[in-house]
Amino acid sequence: MVEKRIGFLNFGHWQPIPGSQVRTGADALLQTVELAQAAEELGVDGAYVRVHHFARQLSSPFPLLAAIAARTSRIEIGTGVIDMRYENPLYMAEEAAAADLLSAGRLQLGISRGSPETALRGSEAFGYVPADGSDDAELARAKTARFLAAVAGETVVDADPRMVGGHGGGGNGVWGRARLAVQPQSPGLRERIWWGSGTRQTAVWTARQGMNLMSSTLLSEDTGVPFDELQAEQIALFRATWADAGWAHEPRVSVSRSVMPITTDEDRQYFGRERTSTDQVGLLEGVRARFGKSYAGEPDQLAEELAKDAAVRDADTLLLTVPNMLGVDYNARLLETITRHVAPAIGWVPPAGR
Repeated sequence: MVEKRIGFLNFGHWQPIPGSQVRTGADALLQTVELAQAAEELGVDGAYVRVHHFARQLSSPFPLLAAIAARTSRIEIGTGVIDMRYENPLYMAEEAAAADLLSAGRLQLGISRGSPETALRGSEAFGYVPADGSDDAELARAKTARFLAAVAGETVVDADPRMVGGHGGGGNGVWGRARLAVQPQSPGLRERIWWGSGTRQTAVWTARQGMNLMSSTLLSEDTGVPFDELQAEQIALFRATWADAGWAHEPRVSVSRSVMPITTDEDRQYFGRERTSTDQVGLLEGVRARFGKSYAGEPDQLAEELAKDAAVRDADTLLLTVPNMLGVDYNARLLETITRHVAPAIGWVPPAGR
């Protein structure tokens, strides 16, 4: 069994409805910072945020991640995931490097082509339209290539010789031919970029790009095998392709799960009727997709079930989706129960014991 890291994944929902502890955008942002602080004290390894546009959810991750970095000292900060269709890749490279420097190298940045959303052609409203004959996936991958190059320190624009005088300025010192990279640069960040993959084919592509693999509770393909086994196939293909590509460093792989331990009357009120569900198969944007199950039950039951989950077994990082609208105290207790009574069964060791 692979030694595990555990993080929480916060979608940052807010709604002014009965029972909600997160009623405004400010509540969602501030409580995410507070939950990251509580999680770090519990020994949790990562604080990750989901990014959605045109919805009452978290949408602008870099100020939030910088705020978490300022209030913590050890926990990884990350995204799961940023939709690259909406991004200016060079400006994003500047923001990512700044957040990474502020966190002393703790940024784990998950990006992807995006997921189903409430907006119709939302990225076009941001000013990004696929070229003729292209589509959203190609747009996202083209932006990703430019972003990765910028993060890696490649020069991306000619210098103005009137400003740099032909003396370097990030270039080769030849009059009129100097080239500039975006600033700041954060060494090592390029190896901490992840791609959110929904298929085995995309996992292979991810490995070839030298990005870590982030796989969620939704795969946009279905072969008839249980979700965790299909996801484990994806992970195996990714790792084999990575080895063939000859990258110098070891990759990381994450999966996300909804895990709800039931130990109190309050837990039973919220999740007692759910119990562990089964996989679901349906159509997503016209494609047959398989959705992973949710885990709910007594802690010892959850420990046994998660230990049998093939993808959880094979991944090195487990992201736990949290019901953030129940508030910081509830979710901190949920994370404490999982770290104490569930996580050891899947190979997690508290940071102090590593």
